[in-house]
Amino acid sequence: MDLLLQQTVNAFALGGTYALLALGLAVVFSIMGLINFAHGELMTISGYVLMYCGLAGLPFVVSVALAISAAIVAAVLMERIAFRPVRNGSGATMLVTSFAVAMILQVLFQNLISARSQAVLLPQFLSDSIHFGGLIIGVNKIAAIVTTILMLIFLDRFMKHQKTGIAMRASAEDFSIARLMGIRANTVIAGAFALSGLLAGVAAVLWVSQRASVDPLMGFTPVLKAFIAAILGGLGSLRGAVAGGFLLGFIEIYLAAFLPQELQEFRDPIGLCLVVAVLLVRPNGLIPSAALKAEKV
Repeated sequence: MDLLLQQTVNAFALGGTYALLALGLAVVFSIMGLINFAHGELMTISGYVLMYCGLAGLPFVVSVALAISAAIVAAVLMERIAFRPVRNGSGATMLVTSFAVAMILQVLFQNLISARSQAVLLPQFLSDSIHFGGLIIGVNKIAAIVTTILMLIFLDRFMKHQKTGIAMRASAEDFSIARLMGIRANTVIAGAFALSGLLAGVAAVLWVSQRASVDPLMGFTPVLKAFIAAILGGLGSLRGAVAGGFLLGFIEIYLAAFLPQELQEFRDPIGLCLVVAVLLVRPNGLIPSAALKAEKV
């Protein structure tokens, strides 16, 4: 029973990170119809900012704020420089652009910083553990769960009560009608990218706090998993992205913990088979978007 509870905590921590990343993908997709595969590089940028802030001896709170701010600024610049010029192109054009941006940034990281993994200096308390009966829970796991909950609450309130969030929701429903109602396309899309940068920055801090290292390809695997989570939950659905992220986290952790040792090498294929099984029952995802056929800009 203790093992089950222990792994459940781990699943919530990992699933929360996937949920935040999937939300970042879903926010942009719901408005532009774009899967931004350069989203992972926003994580990497935050990771390197954390690394350099640690080397400079800055307080961890300041380092976290700068890392998240760097991801937001990078996301807005990415939209302005790379995606806005091809916004009226086909979906394939924007998809290729996202791959190009990701590859360019990866090459820059490898050549300007290092192709090897770099250690990130973290506060000692993140390595500590707290004992609850027979459970041993890392502080970084607790921090990940609490941060995820706070971010989800913030995002829910932002989308429901803030003018920009309401405009994003309206644009996700039908962008053409939203523009006729006076909503500015550039402002909404830039806001969506800024929000995705915020989510990527927070996810990067959580990811690095549990691994204490950063490398040029750090964001590749998490954003790939987040893409799977977004599809699992319902592409373009914000609530679906959260559900898909947590479900994928539970699948990965439970398979790693309870799959027989002789089958561990097949853990990833088995996990993907479970994802496919869910999609066979729910082809549009766990919580499909209400605007699957809305026009994207």
